[in-house]
Amino acid sequence: MKGLRWLQWAGLPLGIAILIGLVLHEGAGGLIQVIGQAGFALLWLVPFHALPLLLDAYAWHLLLGRRVSLLFLWWVATVREAVSRLLPVAGIGGEIVGIRLARWRVADLSGVSASVIVEVMVTMAVQYVFSALGLVLIVASTHQVGVLRTVGLALVLSLPLPVMAVVLVRRGGVFHAVERWAGSLLGASSSILHGMDGRQLDADIDVLMSRAGLLLRAFVWQLNGYLLGAFEAYWALELLGHPVSLGGALAIEGLTQAVRHAAFFVPAGLGVQDAAVVVLAQMFGVDREVAFSLALVKRMREVLFGCGALVSWQVVEVWRRWGVDGRGVGGVGEEQV
Repeated sequence: MKGLRWLQWAGLPLGIAILIGLVLHEGAGGLIQVIGQAGFALLWLVPFHALPLLLDAYAWHLLLGRRVSLLFLWWVATVREAVSRLLPVAGIGGEIVGIRLARWRVADLSGVSASVIVEVMVTMAVQYVFSALGLVLIVASTHQVGVLRTVGLALVLSLPLPVMAVVLVRRGGVFHAVERWAGSLLGASSSILHGMDGRQLDADIDVLMSRAGLLLRAFVWQLNGYLLGAFEAYWALELLGHPVSLGGALAIEGLTQAVRHAAFFVPAGLGVQDAAVVVLAQMFGVDREVAFSLALVKRMREVLFGCGALVSWQVVEVWRRWGVDGRGVGGVGEEQV
């Protein structure tokens, strides 16, 4: 974990350099003019992002056995995404925060953790399918075989990692082994291990992973969320005065997601995501100025929506700390996470 943190801090100046380079190359004046012509209508993209996240939260709702209200899980999903995308947390901080927040309503630490772990595995499968769909669409539309070879090779080379993770989890005993290793390293009385039951977590994950129908439903709901999220690029380009087809928007979003996840070591995908959007949008005939405007609009939406989620989280934390929530929903063993 420490190595990943250092990798992310090392990637930060790289991302900033790429972003500054793009701005200097395009010129700030022209970008401001393009975005200014679209006007305040672009702000509608911020609340729109709640819809794809609602579908994603519903997949988690299913994996958690509907033990928590969908509305609450949707809010937790906004915080999870904000933490993972805006903070240098090596891509897993959002999941840890999600477990902690979900335990405000569900006392079962093992069950909540299992639902998040399995959901992450479903998400990995969805990301591969979504990226592959984007790859097919962009090759079919632009006939650029070089893109197929480059991105396709990257997807194939990165595939063994999630496959290995699924195989290890399906074999069982992984988290029990981790618990024993941590116990020998830190001592069985360590506060870090308080409340951890690796054997039960392995069992809960195995139960979820053996329910093929449930996994398929979660997969479909998440994939629908990704497909709906691609409408953001379609709508933004429409507002910026350079519309593309829905297939083009799906291709741009799908491959942007692939590039961003490949560059996980760059906090918030800074610079990397923006460069990917510019390159991909140009393949569909969007001029560089509008393409970079799209990248900035997507970044604006991400920051505004994510900051709103982070602020709401801190407000709720303060309310709970001062006992404002009279229902006592937050008193369920959160110190164990």
